[in-house]
Amino acid sequence: MPTGDPIPAFVNPTAGSAPTAREAIAKDPRFALREVAPLQLPDALRAEVARGTPRVVVAGGDGTVTLAARALAGTDTALAVLPGGTLNHFARDLGLPTDDAAACLECAVRGTVRPVDAATLNGELFLNTSSAGAYVQFVRTRERIEAWHLGYRLATLLATIWTWLRLHAFTVVVREGDRPGDAERQLRSPLVFVAVGERSLSPPAVGGRSPTGRRALQLMIVNTASRWGVIALVARMAAGGLDDVANDPALDVSLVDACELRMRRPWGRVAMDGELARLRAPLHYRVAHDALLAVVPPVELAAGPFAAGGSAGGAASAG
Repeated sequence: MPTGDPIPAFVNPTAGSAPTAREAIAKDPRFALREVAPLQLPDALRAEVARGTPRVVVAGGDGTVTLAARALAGTDTALAVLPGGTLNHFARDLGLPTDDAAACLECAVRGTVRPVDAATLNGELFLNTSSAGAYVQFVRTRERIEAWHLGYRLATLLATIWTWLRLHAFTVVVREGDRPGDAERQLRSPLVFVAVGERSLSPPAVGGRSPTGRRALQLMIVNTASRWGVIALVARMAAGGLDDVANDPALDVSLVDACELRMRRPWGRVAMDGELARLRAPLHYRVAHDALLAVVPPVELAAGPFAAGGSAGGAASAG
């Protein structure tokens, strides 16, 4: 990236990772630190777009990054990420060294701009995954337990047990496509999972985006209402990956460009990139090719599927 004005770098001052991000940004003169609360972040980013800012840095986890992506999608301002969450799925897909803030900032300056794919749910953009059913209950339970200051890992364990004990299936009608005449099927499922891009089905990268996979949505539906059936399915997946359960009737996997999920209730609770939302049913999912410009690491540091030039998006461009 040509030298010039400092790159605006946005940090949520109340986030747990804020001190680390603030320190790394403040001591690098190539960046201009902007401390902005999440509710003000979209407007702050749109202001940078209006000014013609070529790229911005956003510090945070997947939820914060998705919030930023919604403001930047379809614009000429590229998003660089300074990972600050627990999982950092999008940052890992970009090939960023998620445990090294200084290296990520170097990538933000020297990296290449390329378009990347996303998806929409009822018109709302997300970058990684969306789900309905048990995972939503799990996230809600974990957040309540975390409020007791028990820590993320213990909260995750307790929420997993609680969700399994209260596991129940719901009826979902799936239409793979968005036209009235497209084929439909009805299932009883405790969990529906939609991912952006084809995912790796084999260890050790189970669930990670495949660099050479199809640019579509991967739809995965757990097709069993039995608690022990779910445990058996998860155990087989952990041992041998999704390839090991590819023909198991308890798991329905397909690649689609769009799909519609219909439920009995007029509203559905869903998760998008780890954040919860209540949306009106039916749920309309659609892949969004080249939805966002993102900054990926320079070639010598590239490690993720976006940087590898695979299925994640279009060709690289200067920026």
